[in-house]
Amino acid sequence: MATTNPLQFIQQVRTEVAKVVWPTRREVMLTTVMVFILAALTAVFFALVDVVIRGGLQYVLNMFG
Repeated sequence: MATTNPLQFIQQVRTEVAKVVWPTRREVMLTTVMVFILAALTAVFFALVDVVIRGGLQYVLNMFG
């Protein structure tokens, strides 16, 4: 395993961090809003699936019970 000098390691880390493209405030806000919208849509979808399955089960149980 190659060992590196701590000073050299810090320089490499700083070089790599400088390459990172940080998102703008607008991009962060837009993606945050999109996550909330998609989470809400997913919750509604699964709630509807739950209602349909529950109704189907109640129908089958009432038919045979």
